[in-house]
Amino acid sequence: MPHPALRPSRLALALLCVSVGWTLLGCQPAEDRQAAPPATRTAPAAQVAGIDLAAIDSATPAGDDFYGHANGLWQKRVTIPADRASTGAFLAVFEKAEKRLSDLVQSLQKTNPAAGSDARKIADFYAAFMDEAGIEARGLAALQPTLDATDKLQDLAGLSAALGASLRADVDPINATNFYTPNLFGLFVAQGLQEPARNVGYLLQGGLGMPDREYYLSADPAMADTRAAYRRYVAALLKLANTPDADEKAQGIVALETGIAKAHASVVDTQDIHKANNPWPTADFGTRAPGIDWPVFLAAAGLADQPTLTVWQPEATQRLSALVASQPLQIWKDYLRFHALDAAAPLLPKAYADLHFGFHGTRLSGTTAQRERWKRALAATDVALGDAMGQLYVQQYFPASSKARVEAMVSNILVAFRKGVDKLAWMTPETKALAKQKAQTMRVSVGYPDRWRSYTALVVKADDALGNAQRAALQEYRHQLAKLGKAPDRGEWWMTPQTVNAVNLPLQNAMNFPAAILEAPFFDPAADDAANYGAIGAIIGHEISHGFDNLGAEFDADGRLHNWWTPEDAAHFKAAADRLVAQYDAYEPLPGLHINGRQTLGENIADVSGLQAAYTAYRASLGGKEAPVLDGLTGDQRFFLAFAQAWRSKVRDEALRAQVVGNEHAPGQWRALTVRNIDAWYTAFQVKDGQGLYLKPENRVKLW
Repeated sequence: MPHPALRPSRLALALLCVSVGWTLLGCQPAEDRQAAPPATRTAPAAQVAGIDLAAIDSATPAGDDFYGHANGLWQKRVTIPADRASTGAFLAVFEKAEKRLSDLVQSLQKTNPAAGSDARKIADFYAAFMDEAGIEARGLAALQPTLDATDKLQDLAGLSAALGASLRADVDPINATNFYTPNLFGLFVAQGLQEPARNVGYLLQGGLGMPDREYYLSADPAMADTRAAYRRYVAALLKLANTPDADEKAQGIVALETGIAKAHASVVDTQDIHKANNPWPTADFGTRAPGIDWPVFLAAAGLADQPTLTVWQPEATQRLSALVASQPLQIWKDYLRFHALDAAAPLLPKAYADLHFGFHGTRLSGTTAQRERWKRALAATDVALGDAMGQLYVQQYFPASSKARVEAMVSNILVAFRKGVDKLAWMTPETKALAKQKAQTMRVSVGYPDRWRSYTALVVKADDALGNAQRAALQEYRHQLAKLGKAPDRGEWWMTPQTVNAVNLPLQNAMNFPAAILEAPFFDPAADDAANYGAIGAIIGHEISHGFDNLGAEFDADGRLHNWWTPEDAAHFKAAADRLVAQYDAYEPLPGLHINGRQTLGENIADVSGLQAAYTAYRASLGGKEAPVLDGLTGDQRFFLAFAQAWRSKVRDEALRAQVVGNEHAPGQWRALTVRNIDAWYTAFQVKDGQGLYLKPENRVKLW
């Protein structure tokens, strides 16, 4: 997954079965293809370079600071919008998709769609969010039943039932390791790690109001200041809801969350797939993790009929369960009350929404102005009815020609990747054969899914903004529960077509490339192939390579957790990965705050291997000829500049700190430095020994 800031909510991961009167061109499954075709040109040679020449700072030598060389003038002149924590190439493409979605929703508002239709639900969900006067008039009415039920909790059984009833569909732990959720646990449903024929439930740690355990535990002064601000926010929100003894309760809530943070597994531990494969019989939860009344919890969560659940973080689950029993009931009731208010605040009267933004927006991300309401309404509608909006989006904005050209690029890059495997001198023939088999059978979906999700059961009212969001979350949870025990849908998409991102799915041995990311500067049909291969091609290569990074390489062609490496090959891979860890450990985005090379290893491996595969595919697409010189730049120079410009970003310090501390991606400015490991970059920009980014050939990391 290339960009963390635009990661979609699980509510938007859907498959809707409704015809909109046009032909679905879905990508043919990889297993149905014949042997991969030879590399081909993806388009006739263009005379548009596809590079932002005005961004290039020629005074900054490429070999000393390639990011600054490619983006220096842009970096100096760009201003982060007041309602954003960052800006850059991804935001520009996101705003294009956002404007298109807005146009679609506005058109629905004018046409008065039929009652019960998806179009009507989109229009009503959006209208309810925009009904500020109605939201103000209703106050806490929509939330009051939840608050009243919390107040009435009397014992451990009641608390366990409340915690179970709050369980919701959570993020994919393989592609997102930051469990920023108000619920004590989350549920992820996918095929079994060693049982690919059926879906199982994975229980995940949660329960934090701040982005990561380090916000509670770090001695960094900036983190300590944020903790103090969080206590003030908790108290202020409770006071606004007329909660007695709000300051005292806030202290207890933050203390409880600190205990939850201490119970949590770290990001690095969570990424270790071998620590996640813990199928527990549900009948044994009480003895394996005493504290919670597990039969009551599981019944309230709709999981009582499940014989087993896979516990992703077993020690954390044990510690969290113990906390439930050891901490006073009143503190848990206060905790649940606060989190109910905090989760609902954006859809409550303005005073609540403003308080929420002041902490979650300004304090945590440095954003100085709240996004316009129509943008927030659009985002919320997209979360709840993602595939319904996606159908409209691709029908209007994703031409078949773009789909075909990107599919050709994917095919070329897969060919390049397999040829790269053949050239690995260190890998044994046995491991090579299995790696090539996995690449050959990888399912690639471009633009949109083959099947669409149905929202027939979702009730949407034009005067119930909070209720709509709550029902959408519950609908998504029920959708996930319905998959348990069934055969996995190998074509399931984990992003909507209007999402500006891409994803590799190790459990499905598949990739999704949504329509919305297939826009300039990532993909421009009018641009020269060099720029397209350097931008979207590197992203395609990145997602392919995720199937072979430190995590993806643990899964075989069927998505089964299986060690298919010889010991010698595994040792060589680890040694190369360790060099990449050290390379990223040295980067220091903020004074005293270094990137964690181990935490970001999977993404960094995918960047290095993906960029190399994209470059190889680009050169093959030239058919042995040299690319034309455009705007004074060679084809290779355009390729690498396009890569660096795709990662350009300017980030507020608060948001940058959050990413470095808790995210599996390195910030974009440092991802652009991946070029240090690609031999062709040195030749293209005449990088010499002694320059800041120079690595001796033996120190350049080459994994695939």
